[in-house]
Amino acid sequence: MLNFVICEDNLNILTKLSNMLENIFLKYNYDAKVELATDKPDNLVEYICANNIDVVLLDINLKAKKTGLELAQEIRQKNKSTYIIFITGHLEYAMVAYKYKTFDYISKPINQERLEETITRLFDDVYSKPKKYLKIDNKNTIIDESEINYIKRDGMKLVFCTDSRDYEIYSSFNKIKDTLPKNFVRCHKSYIANIDKISNLEPVENRIIFNNSNFSCDIGPKYKNNLMEAINNYGILE
Repeated sequence: MLNFVICEDNLNILTKLSNMLENIFLKYNYDAKVELATDKPDNLVEYICANNIDVVLLDINLKAKKTGLELAQEIRQKNKSTYIIFITGHLEYAMVAYKYKTFDYISKPINQERLEETITRLFDDVYSKPKKYLKIDNKNTIIDESEINYIKRDGMKLVFCTDSRDYEIYSSFNKIKDTLPKNFVRCHKSYIANIDKISNLEPVENRIIFNNSNFSCDIGPKYKNNLMEAINNYGILE
């Protein structure tokens, strides 16, 4: 799921923009949510310090100590891949805004059609980046690969175990194997592990422990050598 945040000092525009986004998500069946909509830059700063932001919509000319441009700079220092969309009635800021690797620039008053074009183009860009996001079904469900600990086969289903929740789809390892990045390695007949998320191995119990210690999965004897070779190639667990 992509998490969107909005910072806009006009409460009417803030509410309207949040509703417009949610309607777009519903219309296109996008796996996304407005996690924070605030008129206070300090609230945004606090949120980005504790959470990863996928998409941020920023008013440039905020009636506060910090401008939208200064907030964008803080976001960029924390996450270089966050999509930044600036919203403002001051067209003279347009060229400056692109300094922060801006995905788009929308002028006020905000037009539904213009916003929809930007959001659909953003999701097209997300889907074209298999190294970061995985599209796991035909319902536009996407998962940030860096959040996946392992994928488990459970009968006719596959369960994608992430830091925040599990995603279930009807599929098989054979159908998804070509869509997975190289850091996803078969470690058991019922598990594929994200080796970037491994914190430790327990060779006696044949268990993998992930960075979040609440998650673990089994190692099958048939797959152990291949798993160790992949781990050694990636140079983790030093």
